[in-house]
Amino acid sequence: MIKISPSVLACDFSKLGEEVKKVEEAGADMLHLDVMDGSFVPNISFGPDVIKSIREQSKLCFDVHLMIDNPDRYIDTFVKAGADIITIHYESCENQREVLKMIREAEKKAAISIKPMTPAFVLDPLLPYLDMILVMTVEPGFGGQKFMEDTMEDVRMLRAMIKEAGYHIDIQVDGGINAETAAIAAEAGANVFVAGSAVFKAKDTKKAIADIRAAAEAAFTE
Repeated sequence: MIKISPSVLACDFSKLGEEVKKVEEAGADMLHLDVMDGSFVPNISFGPDVIKSIREQSKLCFDVHLMIDNPDRYIDTFVKAGADIITIHYESCENQREVLKMIREAEKKAAISIKPMTPAFVLDPLLPYLDMILVMTVEPGFGGQKFMEDTMEDVRMLRAMIKEAGYHIDIQVDGGINAETAAIAAEAGANVFVAGSAVFKAKDTKKAIADIRAAAEAAFTE
């Protein structure tokens, strides 16, 4: 199933509640919330209090992407803030399996992300603990970057690994996603699309989401 997850990193933060409502009414499936600590990535965004502040205003699935060091310290905090899916980075800790188990024990969906230079095969032992895998199609830390098409090899490898293992795991892509790049990623096997500027900066939000969804649905191969 194709899912669209607009990234609030590209929204107008002075109107955060309105921006969340806008994408929800425009047909978004999820809301992507990038949490950055200024250590794991060279940028700082927002924390659990911001997520908590908009949780009661939206029925969307909150897709929380933790770009932070040692995420195990904060899993409970983000669960309480209202996360539905929690994504940690493979590169952010050494106890990935334990952290993923923590997330599932909290009855939330567990996901893991890899940077463009991290080979996809490192995730093979973690497949039993995953509901979603996020392939970064840019270097994490800043919005508005150009889509790196060579990361599609990771998407293809992961889709093959998941199929061979017999699991049902979503593959998400994040970075430079619009209708054109969503089609490229869908053809490679991705089915969840994080779009920031392409949605929040669009004149017609509903059309922007519909265009990304239609392009992905037309190209998707599992």
